Formats: sequence, structure tokens, C-alpha cells
Amino acid sequence: MRDLSERHLSTQQIARYFEYAHLKTPLRQVSQRCHDLAEQMIGDLPDGPELTAGLRKLLEAKDCFVRASLDTAQEGPTS
Repeated sequence: MRDLSERHLSTQQIARYFEYAHLKTPLRQVSQRCHDLAEQMIGDLPDGPELTAGLRKLLEAKDCFVRASLDTAQEGPTS
């Protein structure tokens, strides 16, 4: 995530949960897509309650997507 030191504290705090480098593939790929969208929204929109709410909902969605990806990775390839 880019330098957010000039952004509101709530934006800074939630942005850290979009990091993905620690994850293994395919979880990393799924998480990176949400990270990229979060970074774009932070870059395009002003700080405020709606940005924070949107990022929180995106974070919840990212967690679901990563869990779905984890389930797929454990099942192995489909025939």
C-alpha cells in the first residue's frame, strides 16, 4: 500500500488489512485484487465515514473470497 501518512487514521488503520505478500498462491492472487481496488479507492476518494465503511465492506468481502479460494485449493483440481 502506498504511503498513507497524510490520510485519516481510520483510513490508515483499515488499509493495513489489505496486505497480501504473506499469503501463498492462489490466496495471494485473490487478496491482491481486493488490495488493488482498496488502493484505487483510497487514491480517488476523500477520507470520511463512507470511505471507511466501503473499505470495511471490501475487507469483509476479501475475507470471504480468500476463504472460498482456500476451500478450492484444498479440494484440488476439478475434473
